[in-house]
Amino acid sequence: MGQKLGKEKLFEYINRLGFGQKTGIDLNGEGKGILFNLDKVGPLELATTAFGQGVSVTAIQQVNAVSTIVNGGNMYTPFIVSSISENDTGILIEEFKPKLKQENVIKKETSDLVKYVLESVVANGSGHNAYIEGYRVGGKTGTAQKVGPDGRYMVGNYVLSFIGIMPANDPELVIYIAIDGAHGVTQYGGSVSAPIAASVLKSAINLYDIKSDPEGLPREYMWYEQKYITIPDVINKSKKEASTLLNGFQIEYSGSGENVVGISPNVGSRVKEGSIVKLMLN
Repeated sequence: MGQKLGKEKLFEYINRLGFGQKTGIDLNGEGKGILFNLDKVGPLELATTAFGQGVSVTAIQQVNAVSTIVNGGNMYTPFIVSSISENDTGILIEEFKPKLKQENVIKKETSDLVKYVLESVVANGSGHNAYIEGYRVGGKTGTAQKVGPDGRYMVGNYVLSFIGIMPANDPELVIYIAIDGAHGVTQYGGSVSAPIAASVLKSAINLYDIKSDPEGLPREYMWYEQKYITIPDVINKSKKEASTLLNGFQIEYSGSGENVVGISPNVGSRVKEGSIVKLMLN
């Protein structure tokens, strides 16, 4: 992909997305990161930049770039404090609003496509450990080999990361988890950082009242993972028809009729495979 883009186009987008420059966040000591000078980029530097080696970026640059990509292509200046209030009375003293830094960094169509790709990474790719049943999560894993004091890449020493968005189709949250030099674990961001991101996002669901969405991409389960299945509509079906549709569930009946008039959990619920389903008969 890097070769197809060429160094001028690749570095144009790297710069447009804010890498190699300060984001302007209201924190002291922000770094710019490290990029190759364009006039020194040959085939080797083009290749390594395309897959993320030979360059250095900051966490806030990552978050700002991904936020820009998934919000339709507009870049804002990140900030820490949303408002300042008087301690005793709660009276609002000052409120801070997002400041638009650059419009149309990418096209909206491109933004929509990337959101779909990020959701597919979580639903059926390396980020599957960040999947949350009933919610749309997108993300990308990272496994960055660290550089030692001698300037060489170290063996078995990584920064393991995951950057995620939720909901994937209309993001409200971006989360970035990075674990520096993890030991005693499989050295992949999807194995180490993605589960942590899922835990944080689960807490955020209640905090920000994020609604569930059944329209997300279906999960592609690994052989060792607990599967979830949608309860089919069996209302007004015969007892025999319902039992066929509910194959794989443990069915409990109440009532003495032959037709289904009620079901628990409700039709459309996502439940673990093999769960108990109660049918009310009439």
